[in-house]
Amino acid sequence: MESLTSLGSAVGTLLKDRNQTLAVAESSGGGLINAALVAVPGASAYYLGGTIVYTLASRSALLGVTAEDMINMRSASEPYAKLLARRVRDKLGATWGLSETGASGPSGNRYGDAPGHSCIAVCGPVEAVITLRPGLQNTLKTQRVLPAAPGVERSRATHWWHNPEMMIEDDHK
Repeated sequence: MESLTSLGSAVGTLLKDRNQTLAVAESSGGGLINAALVAVPGASAYYLGGTIVYTLASRSALLGVTAEDMINMRSASEPYAKLLARRVRDKLGATWGLSETGASGPSGNRYGDAPGHSCIAVCGPVEAVITLRPGLQNTLKTQRVLPAAPGVERSRATHWWHNPEMMIEDDHK
């Protein structure tokens, strides 16, 4: 959790400096992203709220995702991550929406994604999405060891992890 809190602090500093806000929707993370953000003193200056959309019922009730929205789309995918990020941003009126969806473990998900598979999207003035496939046995371990995880798409993931302010600029130059 320590590395998540330091990342939450870095993100919070960027948002405060830019006078921007953030809303979060997460799935397999089970609240770890939200916890990392609210653990930072002064989070109310930038954090508008978040939700865990772990089931069909929760994504429908909390974010208004319909069956029509899901045509030709599956959860634990980049398009789904973008949908969640856009919805939570719009529902809470934030500058940015951040979402995570994936396969926590120990056996992965029904789509065949390995434990630790994660799609992360950010939607705001610009949009970016990434899929991480570290193959680790649980989401907490994935978050803790991401910078050193073998098999992670390092070119973007490691850079984003250590330099969150570069996440948008790198993906949209």
